[in-house]
Amino acid sequence: FLWVQEVGEREDISEYVSNEVEGKNAGGLHGEGKHVRLATERLTPKEMVERASHFYQLMNMRRSLRFFSEDPIPEGVLEDCVRTAGTAPSGAHKQPWTFAIVRGKRQREEIRKLVEKEEKINYDRRMRKSWVKDVSSLTGKNADQRLYKNGVPLKPYLTDAPALVVILKQTHGVDEDGKRVDNYYVQESCGIAAGMLLAALQNVGLATLTSTPMGAGSGICSILGRPKNEKVFLLLPVGFPARDATVPYRSKDELRKSDSDLFVVA
Repeated sequence: FLWVQEVGEREDISEYVSNEVEGKNAGGLHGEGKHVRLATERLTPKEMVERASHFYQLMNMRRSLRFFSEDPIPEGVLEDCVRTAGTAPSGAHKQPWTFAIVRGKRQREEIRKLVEKEEKINYDRRMRKSWVKDVSSLTGKNADQRLYKNGVPLKPYLTDAPALVVILKQTHGVDEDGKRVDNYYVQESCGIAAGMLLAALQNVGLATLTSTPMGAGSGICSILGRPKNEKVFLLLPVGFPARDATVPYRSKDELRKSDSDLFVVA
């Protein structure tokens, strides 16, 4: 099916402007307030049911992964996944995000060293004891021992995965004159974009992990040479699962919420 706005690259869109906004803000294609018709096609009910079921089954296989193969990602695949994330809705269409794709080995090693250093501090004193207990089977003393050694959390996935994607939230924008431009609902917007990135990666058979590098954000921005209005939102290793990859065991009841707990029908 197809959804597309009925206008080309030409500047005159007067014939496409809806009645509700006709005559307002007369101008070119990029005039504020202009609306154009959205041409749409519908899937058949049978197609909708089949696609909904297929997509759910695909996404239900998703697991957060910490053990990656070093095999390279085919050219262009990760970029298209990031482009998909960039189609997310955002507050006032400000698109307050930057996606940094990190493939350089030296940069990945620097990021890992920094994150592991800060994570040790997180475990020792920043985070509540309840948090340390809750993640003990994921990354702590009860986890796969490749992730924890001598009381120190390890992050091998930051160097094993062939690429990292750093989602950076833009606290505000900067116009051509260097003046501050407000952004809105930055957390929510970046969260939606992150979810769409995860779906895009799962769709092509790539694994990832949504990590929050507490204490390491400013250092990561420095390594990547990012401007001051960008802050680390999420750090995601991306690649193929390693042949010896493990994940925490989850029974069927533990893996996902039941429908009765997941949603209500009003």
